[in-house]
Amino acid sequence: MRGSHVPATGTITVTDWPDPQATEPGQLVVQMLHASICGSDLHVVFHGLLHAEGPRRPGYPGHEGVGMVVLSRSKHVPEGALVLTVPQGEMGGCFAELQLLDDRHVVELPAGTDPTDSRQLRRLMMAQQYGTCLYAMRQFWPVETPARRAHTCVVMGAGSAGLFFVEEARRLGFEHVVASDLDPGRLEVARRLGATPVHVPEQDLGEVVAEVSGGRGADLVIEAVGHDVLRDQAVDLAAERGVVGFFGLPERHGPTDIPLWTAFRKNLRLQCSVAAQAEPGLTSFREALRRISEGEIDVEHCLGRELPLERLPEAMQRAEEHRPGDIKLTVTP
Repeated sequence: MRGSHVPATGTITVTDWPDPQATEPGQLVVQMLHASICGSDLHVVFHGLLHAEGPRRPGYPGHEGVGMVVLSRSKHVPEGALVLTVPQGEMGGCFAELQLLDDRHVVELPAGTDPTDSRQLRRLMMAQQYGTCLYAMRQFWPVETPARRAHTCVVMGAGSAGLFFVEEARRLGFEHVVASDLDPGRLEVARRLGATPVHVPEQDLGEVVAEVSGGRGADLVIEAVGHDVLRDQAVDLAAERGVVGFFGLPERHGPTDIPLWTAFRKNLRLQCSVAAQAEPGLTSFREALRRISEGEIDVEHCLGRELPLERLPEAMQRAEEHRPGDIKLTVTP
């Protein structure tokens, strides 16, 4: 089969790999129909977060995909089933013609899904990232959080994940949702979804947050990019007793500085989110699939440019450069 190969930081190619074999109980071989590029893939390939096993894994680091089960050793997922694949991020193999998974890391697509309808499949594929955002938001802002505090939410980064957070913040009843980004096109989508857009650095994010919050700061700040400088700013933007949610990956392995004195004096809760794929029953991914299939969530802005697997290096470079209009890129084996 053909699949991606990341031999070292800064390099990704497409090459030949042995076809995977499902030999253990519960294992599946999934023929990948579509896969999408996540910001964390860019951190892995270009920014020094390459996992030690990465160079030996076909399809790495892709972890957002949909496909059809072509070989099953599972009692729960039959051959022919259409599935959302949700491998653990460091073990993703979606950038390949075939992917080996176990039945704990797939969710069957809704009944009636047409395997020949590319647009429908790509819409449902967005449930992988949307599911991670739902999982994160339930940690950042649990349902028992007093409604009176749901005044101002700031989302730093208006990529696909950031836009999902904008929609979820609106669903949770935040009076003001502020979204910041470098790309005016992404900010226009954020505006359409109900956010106050802030085009940085032309606009001062702190001034906008102060204005909409009456000088209090934000009750919830979500860093959805993965830049240290933004994590520092997130702490500064948060209100007293606010919450700062770290969704973007760190820039490096090992220690990372955070403005702990400021966080301490403000009595903030700093909450990271990781491993939605280990959630019992994959509840967040199932809920994401339901909402998308029933039209409760807008994912059309994510259905951007589609490139064949052989052009994956080009697609990754486009994503790394944040070219205008490229909110989400799809790779099709």
